[in-house]
Amino acid sequence: MKMVDISAKEVTEREAIGEGCVYLEARVIRLIKNKQMEKGDVLEAARLAGILAAKKTPYLIPLCHPIPIESANIEFSLEKNRIRIIAKVKAKARTGLEMEALTATSVAALTIYDMCKPIDKNIVISEIKLLKKTGGKSGTYVRK
Repeated sequence: MKMVDISAKEVTEREAIGEGCVYLEARVIRLIKNKQMEKGDVLEAARLAGILAAKKTPYLIPLCHPIPIESANIEFSLEKNRIRIIAKVKAKARTGLEMEALTATSVAALTIYDMCKPIDKNIVISEIKLLKKTGGKSGTYVRK
C-alpha cells in the first residue's frame, strides 16, 4: 500500500457534497425539533461533530491526504420519520474532498444516533452517498 503521489497535480478549487439519512420515530423527531432531548441540542452537536470529522478525515481513513479545508457546513432537513444530512466541504487542493464530505455526513449521523439511542432503539443510518464533487482533472460529478 502507498499514499498516491499528488505532487504533480494542479491545485484547483474543489467542493464535495455528501448526503445521508437517519431514520427515527416521529416522536423523537419532534423532541429534536423542540430541543427537548435530554443530552441537549442534537442537531448542533451533530453539526459540530461532522465539521470536526471532516477536518480529521486523514486520521480516520488510511492513506487519505490531509487537505486544508477552507469551509465545512452541515445542514439538516427534518421530515416525519427521518433527518436528512447534507455536508458540504470546500478547499483549494490537489486532490478531492469526497472522503471529507462523506466522513462529515457519517459522523453527524452517528452523533444523532448516539444522542437519540436512549429513547429509540430502532434508529437506522442509511443512504450515505456523494451528491456532487467539483474541481480537479475529472471535473464535475453530480449524482443523477
